[in-house]
Amino acid sequence: MKSLAYRIVNPCDALPKKKISKVIEDQLLRSSFSAAANYRAACKAISKKAFVYKLSIAFEEADESLFWLEGIQELKLLPVEKLSAIIMEANELASILAAARKTTQANLKKS
Repeated sequence: MKSLAYRIVNPCDALPKKKISKVIEDQLLRSSFSAAANYRAACKAISKKAFVYKLSIAFEEADESLFWLEGIQELKLLPVEKLSAIIMEANELASILAAARKTTQANLKKS
């Protein structure tokens, strides 16, 4: 998660100097770093409930990051080749977080 947040910095710096770019840049940086921080907190959680809670936040923030990356692509603010690998990674991480949350929630219900 942290590596994705770091990889997002350069594309944000490369955005054209437009109003919309500034909005997207701020939101994307916030959501990607929040996803990483909340994932880290989940890994250090003291209970399964706390783990699910932090994992849920990490998932939501990762999904928001994906939204902003797709916005950059759809608005053609950066060339597709600068974004495709990052979008794919963000999508995979969001999917992994969603699956981990679902599995942990199911296990909590069993116990």
